[in-house]
Amino acid sequence: MEGRRTAPVKLVVPDERRDDLHESARQFLHCANRAAEFCWDERSYTNCVTANSTARDALYEELREETELTANLVQEAIRRAVQATKGCVERWKQGKRVSQPEFTSWSMLYDKRSATFYRNKVSLSTVNGRVECEFELPADSPTPYERYVLSDEYEFRASTLQYDKATDEFYFHITTRKDDDDESEGSADTGHQTVLGIDLGVNSLAVASTGTFWQGDEYDHWCREFEKRRGEIQQRGTQAAHNALLRLGKREEAWRKQYIHTVANEIVSEAVEHDCNLIVFEDLTDIRERLPDAKWHHIWAFRRLSEYVEYK
Repeated sequence: MEGRRTAPVKLVVPDERRDDLHESARQFLHCANRAAEFCWDERSYTNCVTANSTARDALYEELREETELTANLVQEAIRRAVQATKGCVERWKQGKRVSQPEFTSWSMLYDKRSATFYRNKVSLSTVNGRVECEFELPADSPTPYERYVLSDEYEFRASTLQYDKATDEFYFHITTRKDDDDESEGSADTGHQTVLGIDLGVNSLAVASTGTFWQGDEYDHWCREFEKRRGEIQQRGTQAAHNALLRLGKREEAWRKQYIHTVANEIVSEAVEHDCNLIVFEDLTDIRERLPDAKWHHIWAFRRLSEYVEYK
């Protein structure tokens, strides 16, 4: 049994080095979008580039000249575009509507060479040398970082650096892998299984153990809009307003279900792309205690997301 887990860690970035990370992310997204443009072909999915070596050989030298990124970050940006293209091609084959992947969210992928770990800090490659960032860990123990990163049972694979604009904070999602030979050999029914772990959160609705994440910004925005609209209608206090509230409730429910269905489909596609035959969600027991900032619509989304993925 191969299990992958992601440990989200808050970083303490020196004030004088924050701009270096922002500029690195800007150039990383530039490389990823240039690679996506190279890989995509609107005419037929058979013309799309889905081999990382093909995209790397065509773009690597050019992107190194265009940016100040290190070699590893350029390669990770190309790999991100190729993986996204492969996912779109799979959906295209199934007759689903797709378009060229576009990367706009602030994030960067780091491998073993571009991120060097110490016990309570990490050294990250940037456009201006390396920056050392301390970890800000919660008081409760054991933390996911302690369980998956410091443990000898798990091996570091890759990480995703994210920036939360709302809080002006940086987060490092560290992906690890564990090979459990005893369990895979002892179960004739399951055979060799590769697990895609899914962690849930408020800022990021879901984070896969591959490093892919689904941000909750759009979901939160529309939940607030529906709530605002409900408040405006309730103030009228008429029968017409009551009927309008019922219609609004149905529209909101339909929108929520469609949104979560879309995320569920993308999680399943992520598992297919990485040859994972088992998807494991974070235990929802005591989720309110572990995520005190989560509102009712977050809890609803977590439970429905797990149900929809299981159904698919």
